[in-house]
Amino acid sequence: MDQIVNVNEFQELAKRALPKMYFDFYSGGAEDQHTLKENVEAFTRIMFRPRVLVDVSKIDMSTRILGYPISAPIMIAPTAMHMLAHPQGETATAKAAAACNTIMIVSYMASCTIEEVASSCNAVRFLQIYVYKRRDVTAQIVKRAEKAGFKAIVLTVDVPKLGRREADIKNKMVSPQLRNFEGLFSTEVIPSEGSGVEAFASSTFDASLNWKDIEWLRSITKLPILVKGILTGEDAVKAIEAGVDGIVVSNHGARQLDYSPATITVLEEIVLVVGGRVPVLLDGGVRRGTDVFKALALGAQAVLIGRPVVYGLAAKGEDGVRKVIEMLKNELELTMALSGCPTIDDITRNHVRTENERLKSML
Repeated sequence: MDQIVNVNEFQELAKRALPKMYFDFYSGGAEDQHTLKENVEAFTRIMFRPRVLVDVSKIDMSTRILGYPISAPIMIAPTAMHMLAHPQGETATAKAAAACNTIMIVSYMASCTIEEVASSCNAVRFLQIYVYKRRDVTAQIVKRAEKAGFKAIVLTVDVPKLGRREADIKNKMVSPQLRNFEGLFSTEVIPSEGSGVEAFASSTFDASLNWKDIEWLRSITKLPILVKGILTGEDAVKAIEAGVDGIVVSNHGARQLDYSPATITVLEEIVLVVGGRVPVLLDGGVRRGTDVFKALALGAQAVLIGRPVVYGLAAKGEDGVRKVIEMLKNELELTMALSGCPTIDDITRNHVRTENERLKSML
C-alpha cells in the first residue's frame, strides 16, 4: 500500500481483486452512466479562493453530526453487500471507521447482520433502510438496530423502483441471501436472465412510499431520521415539513435516474432552503480532500464516501478502508492549510468559486 498515492488508485486494485460481476456491480451506474461521470467531474469545475497569511500551524478537522463527535467531516456511505468485496464484509469496514473515529452508515442490504456489525467494535453507527412492501420486516430491522445501539435511521427515498444498471443485466448479477433477513424472507435470486438484484428489488420495495410514511417511521422509532436522496429545494422543504432530522443530498451514486444532477451542483440550493435547521450531508463523486472542502464551503456538514470505501475493502480489507479515509483526511487537512482555514468553521462560501459565478463574471 506504500505506493498508493491517492484514493482513485484503489479502483484499479479492486478491479484486479474482484470477479467482474462484483466489480461491475459496485462501479456501475444507471443507463448511459452520464451522472456517474458528472458526479466526479462537477467537482473539477469548482475553483478555490485561497486566503494567505493565516496561522495554520494547527489544523482542527473535527466536527459533530447530530451531536456525535467525528475526527473529520468524512463519513462512510451505506453500500450493499460488503462480503462480495471481502470475506469479513461490513465488520472490517466498521472497524476501519471506528479506528478513524468516524460514523459508518450501515446498509439495509449488508452481508453481515446488524448485530455482527454492532459487536465488531465500539463506535457510533447509523442504519440506512428501505421500506419494503412488508412493513413488518422494515419495522423489525429498525427495532433490532435500536437494540444494537445504532444512533440514527437513514431512510433512502430515491428507489421506488431500481434504476436500470445495464452491467448487472448483462452479467446476470446474483442477489445473495442476506443474513439480516434470514427467517423473514428469501433475498436470493439467481437469474436466468437480467439482474437478480433488480428482480429482488421489484418484488420487495414499496413503490407507494410517500411523505406520509415518515410519520409511520417516526411512530416505530425514537431514533433521529435522515432522508437520503434529496436533489431539489422543493423536496428539501417537504423533508423539513415532515420533521426529518437531517438530509442527505444524493443521487444514489448515479445508480438510479441517469441525467439527474451531480449532487455538488444542487447542494447549495438545498442548503439555502434548509437554512441551518437540520444538518445537510452530501454523497456522490467525492474522491479528494479538495472535494470534501468544496462540499463544506457550499454548506454541507459532512460528506459520505461510497465506492472508494468498497474499493479499499476489496483491495486490502480493513487496512484498505482505513487508508482511504486517512488519505482523504490528510488531503483535507492540506487543503484547509493552503486555503487559510485552521478549523472547519473557518471554511466559508467565499473560499470557492463555482462555474456559474465564473461564467457570470465573464459577461
